[in-house]
Amino acid sequence: MTTRFHQTAATRPSLRTLAAFLTLFGAAAATAPTRATAQQPAADPADVASIDAIIAAVYDVISGDAGVARDWDRFRSLFVSGATLSPVGRPGGGSTYARRVITVDEYADGVGESLEANGFHEVEIHRVTEEYGVIAHAFSTYESRRNASDREPFARGINSIQLMNDGSRWWVVSIFWLGEGPDHPIPAQYLPGGGGG
Repeated sequence: MTTRFHQTAATRPSLRTLAAFLTLFGAAAATAPTRATAQQPAADPADVASIDAIIAAVYDVISGDAGVARDWDRFRSLFVSGATLSPVGRPGGGSTYARRVITVDEYADGVGESLEANGFHEVEIHRVTEEYGVIAHAFSTYESRRNASDREPFARGINSIQLMNDGSRWWVVSIFWLGEGPDHPIPAQYLPGGGGG
């Protein structure tokens, strides 16, 4: 269901008000903490030294054979406080898509149990990265297998990964993903040899 909002001249904010809000918001955002809290495990510096390193760490830490415990403290250490993981799909097999928001702890405590029970190996097969200042976005194409030796993946898709560097390390801000399906095959530019860079 889509909710539509209509603004009248009386309710529409003026450009001056909007500019003032954005200035205040920017100042507040610049002072907001991004470092690990007392509850958040410290990261291995090698995991967060670069975009390549932190994305590799995300894939590595969730992957393993059935019955193999994952290092969920390592997983948590990669994400900034308040980070989200968001699969996109069709609830109940309907015709409309929806985003499900999962916290880092919910993923580790809930999804993690299934990964460890059934086996799960996810690998990146291609990536397109854009950077501006201390923020970055990666379209990371993945393949998923139950066992690393499986010839064919049971799933493919794209992880849209948002990242930030606070001056000392990289953090994952969010991972937003969509699995490949008949109505949305992965475009060639996001596959190996597709020239997406």
